[in-house]
Amino acid sequence: MHDQTLNLKPVISAETLKLILAFRDDRNWKQFHNPKDLAISISLEAAELLECFQWSGADTEAAAKTKELKEELSDVVIYALLLAERLNIDIDAAIKDKIRVNGEKYPVKESYGSSVKYNELKKKVRS
Repeated sequence: MHDQTLNLKPVISAETLKLILAFRDDRNWKQFHNPKDLAISISLEAAELLECFQWSGADTEAAAKTKELKEELSDVVIYALLLAERLNIDIDAAIKDKIRVNGEKYPVKESYGSSVKYNELKKKVRS
């Protein structure tokens, strides 16, 4: 395990999760939050996040749009958490499982410094 100083606070606190659910419940919106519509909402908000980078030229960080990036990223995460809650998915456990699976698909020795997709790694190593 790498010892790193992360520029990332814990992603979500219990208090923040309660705020998200209270916001939804205070407006009686849970009735509209079926998996299909939540997944659509994630995709739509992700597209709005991408829009922040559209026509940004060499500015791959879209530095002038930090406020918009923060808002759109928050929307994506909120909808993802609402979907996890609706589907009864322990998102923390799911992420740990996915990292394990990705570790099997992308062994460090073959994937270090490479952007090659996992199904192409074996071909790259052989050549």
